[in-house]
Amino acid sequence: MRQIRLNAFDMACVGHIQHGMWTHPRDTSGDYARLDRWVDMARTLERGLFDGLFLADILGVYDVYQGSPAPSLRASVQIPLIDPIALIPAMAHATRHLGFGVTCNLAYEPPFLFARRMATLDHLSNGRIGWNIVTGYLDSAARAVGLSEQMAHDDRYDIADEYMHVVYKLWEGGWRDDAVIRDREGRVFTDPSRVRRVQHEGKQFRVDAMPIWEPSPQRTPVLYQAGASDRGRVFAARHAECVFVNGSTHANVRRIVDDLRARAGARPIKVFAGATIITGRTEKEARDLLEEYRRHTSVEGGLAHTGASMGVDFDRFGMDEPVDASNSQAVRSNIDAMASAMGPNWTKRNLIDRFVLGGRQAPIVGSAEQIADAMIGWVEKADIDGFNLSRTVWPECLTSFIDLVVPILQERGVYKTGYEPGTYRDKLFGAGDHLPATHPASAERWMA
Repeated sequence: MRQIRLNAFDMACVGHIQHGMWTHPRDTSGDYARLDRWVDMARTLERGLFDGLFLADILGVYDVYQGSPAPSLRASVQIPLIDPIALIPAMAHATRHLGFGVTCNLAYEPPFLFARRMATLDHLSNGRIGWNIVTGYLDSAARAVGLSEQMAHDDRYDIADEYMHVVYKLWEGGWRDDAVIRDREGRVFTDPSRVRRVQHEGKQFRVDAMPIWEPSPQRTPVLYQAGASDRGRVFAARHAECVFVNGSTHANVRRIVDDLRARAGARPIKVFAGATIITGRTEKEARDLLEEYRRHTSVEGGLAHTGASMGVDFDRFGMDEPVDASNSQAVRSNIDAMASAMGPNWTKRNLIDRFVLGGRQAPIVGSAEQIADAMIGWVEKADIDGFNLSRTVWPECLTSFIDLVVPILQERGVYKTGYEPGTYRDKLFGAGDHLPATHPASAERWMA
């Protein structure tokens, strides 16, 4: 049995995936803008031997449902939201091993500026940075940066392919491995012959620049990607090291995973399924906790979030009218997953019935032993490598999992009892700090 990998899945906001939980009296998600909240979280995750903290992000507001941002504002559906990148240096300073996967939208930032920012984070964290590659799906985000609307779904991936080529050149090809010599006697810090300009002239991007940062521990950050559509899987198989999929059914996830691994060929990929867990010392305790949480669920928040991610205004449909999302340019994998889970003629009523805790991801509920059984079952039946665990009531959802479930997973030999040394990439794959020769970025690397 492979070792189960774990990320906490969060966002620098009040309401993330399970909407309405911030109204629970024990929830402290309202402290999202306090730095000590994030530092405490990072230390707790490291105590639980989590591989990483996966931070989602968006650049717009969810305003598709009812054609207005009002439902999202009322229910705090990923708004208000602060920049997750600003939180990482403090969390990295407070920990030694925890990795940080941060979502950054490549559609709205020049490659040079972004490459420098990620290299900086990789230096400051001593090689513990990952990048969740996204192209965006919100028209409101496009308008925020001066565009009229987002690009078509597949066109966004075409631009992303070129963007990746540019940042690979910047991270891997500007400085030779041994460019920095720090020769005090000779008064030479960097050998000029081992640094060169990076040039790119493409359809979307033009760059002529010398990277002004020295190579960071990983050079290229660990590459995450969450697209499970057909076009998204083509992109993931070429670029991603870790892929995040929605945890719908064993069979549906296995189909996606098999396709990803086949497309990637010899290149290793780790797949993380999204999951929400409610546990207790007994099954009854966990079920009671679920019913307690359900009293705080926001259906409006769930409709606002799902409507934006699927590009569908559910207010236009009757409760039992089949929902048509065929022309959406939003997250195609979410639309496909919904049809797979509920059938092609699913309705708004079907969707609301899935909002157990204000989100379409139904929680896994049970005693620690039952949760461990379920997680191991997912690994065996869906061929995944681990989980991105989203929060419910914070912080008890995390501490109860660490205190109750982690020891059971360790007893069964499927979860580590300590961290290995090395960078984020080396901890995940055990093959060194840099991308392997099978990855397209390696062609750009300037070796010593």
